[in-house]
Amino acid sequence: MSASNGTVASKDGTTIAYSKFGNGPALILVAGATQFRAFDSSMAVLGELLADALTVITYDRRGRGESGNTLPHATARELEDIAALIAGPCGGRASLLGFSSGAVVALEAAAAGLPVDRVILYEPPFVLPGAPFPPPPADYVERLDAMTASGDPDAAPAFFMSTVGMPPEAIEGAKQSPMWPIMRSIGPTIAYDGRFMFEAYYTAGAFPARWQQATMPVLVVNGDASFPFMPAAADAVANELPNASRKVLAGQDHGPKPDAFAPVIRAFLGD
Repeated sequence: MSASNGTVASKDGTTIAYSKFGNGPALILVAGATQFRAFDSSMAVLGELLADALTVITYDRRGRGESGNTLPHATARELEDIAALIAGPCGGRASLLGFSSGAVVALEAAAAGLPVDRVILYEPPFVLPGAPFPPPPADYVERLDAMTASGDPDAAPAFFMSTVGMPPEAIEGAKQSPMWPIMRSIGPTIAYDGRFMFEAYYTAGAFPARWQQATMPVLVVNGDASFPFMPAAADAVANELPNASRKVLAGQDHGPKPDAFAPVIRAFLGD
């Protein structure tokens, strides 16, 4: 099924571009730190797989793809972007599915009181104490912002890749690949996800009390072939929420295959 494309104006006037698949109860897909519609086709594939039962909305988070980028950035503005999508193409209510740091964006939107029915969180990427993986440095967001301000378009995406475990030679190889101009284009927005992560956990070393306001059913999912710290992160987030359940996807990594994930989405939203 082909998608229809459109835009909505967020509260601050920023244009948010989206694609709409299918008919039925609305589901908004919230992308992670480097995803947007033209860069990650898996979101469109997932929309097509679910289009017979749901209205699926994929969108470019602010600063990426075809969406605008009113500065300065604040996490509250991205929640307003989701609110505008719910009020517009979703018809007033929606469920949310967030990937990686986009899962944290989705959870914050639900906890903020938006008209959200259900939430699916795929691998919120918190590195907890004792995990076999280093957490981001305490000045992660500040360093990303400084790199963007310096005018070097390579700095922020390269730094991000280093913090997720890519060795220097792999980063240098990425710089020579066809994907690198895209990484440069989204480099200034990587700090946006960092703000969500630090406001949710890294600044205080604990999850925020406001998450208790997310009383709707929440499903927290991880893949068993993903980063080794993901299961503990998923368990911890689920344990923090008043109405959460857990699911492990066999054979899936940090980017789950749409055909493996779609049945889980259908089952949870169709309960």
